[in-house]
Amino acid sequence: MGIVGLPNVGKSTLFQAITRQQVGISPRPFTTIDPNIGVVPVPDQRLDGLRNIISPEKTTPATIEFVDIAGLVKGAHKGEGLGNQFLAHIRNCDAVLEIVRTFDNPNVENILGGIDPERDIEVVKTELLMKDLETLDKITAGLEKKRGTEEAKNLAALERIKEEVSAGKMISEMELTEKVRGAIREYQFLTAKPVIYVFNSGNEKRKSPLPGITMDLKEEEEITELSREERQELELRSQLDKIITACYDTLRLITFFTVTGGREVRAWTLLKGASVLEAGEAVHSDFRDRFVRAEVIDWQGLIDAGSWQKAKEKGIIKTVGKEYVVQDGDVIEFKI
Repeated sequence: MGIVGLPNVGKSTLFQAITRQQVGISPRPFTTIDPNIGVVPVPDQRLDGLRNIISPEKTTPATIEFVDIAGLVKGAHKGEGLGNQFLAHIRNCDAVLEIVRTFDNPNVENILGGIDPERDIEVVKTELLMKDLETLDKITAGLEKKRGTEEAKNLAALERIKEEVSAGKMISEMELTEKVRGAIREYQFLTAKPVIYVFNSGNEKRKSPLPGITMDLKEEEEITELSREERQELELRSQLDKIITACYDTLRLITFFTVTGGREVRAWTLLKGASVLEAGEAVHSDFRDRFVRAEVIDWQGLIDAGSWQKAKEKGIIKTVGKEYVVQDGDVIEFKI
């Protein structure tokens, strides 16, 4: 997840709160130049439940990587500010977490002046569209010279996408077939990436103007600095899990679990709709060639049974082949 937005909207504050890593935060623009990177565990009570019945030596949660990217300004696609660096870092992310300022604080510089979240969103959107248009110009110009060849088979689709991008439409909003989306994935278009908006309200608790998540990021950062006892005493509860869950859902991920001989309980991420063979490859790259079958049980069924052995005795563990579509919450033992 790439954390993006204009300067001084709270990107690094969110990054620091969600990763619990200390980074440079300043009321002046461009404190962040090189991206900060942090790996965050996905909160999952199912993992805790499995750990309680199996008592493994080790428990490993699923994770999401967050990248705190330098603030964007108008003209970024032409290199203004840290534009080219900013856009290159977004290209390497799977999705965008856009922080939008809705708080008013005279001590924190607002480079565009005044609180106007719709305007700020439009600035970021325009810069991403312009960069994609520049990329499309280069790609279609190169393929035009090869028109009629196998290499240029996607030229017509790219030309249609270019027309819609020119008209201000993000690629993620276009009605494209899965085949076309798969064909253009290699280009890593910026506006093809899904976006989650986080409205940083400060202590003003303003209502978000568009669909998204609203929270006081400074307050969230302060909550993470407190001990569990202090949070309980003050009756404070962090809302950051909402962001992590939204990111997980936006990336169309599910979680499956392995219980490796009782030694480790581990959560794994997998694209929704993937097969058990693909799940096996996520665990170990050579599973595709060695896969024989898998034994599967729902996490709740395993907890209710009390152990893998008891679940087997009850006959509630099913044996599946490589075509089986993994369900969120499956506990899987691979047979090779």
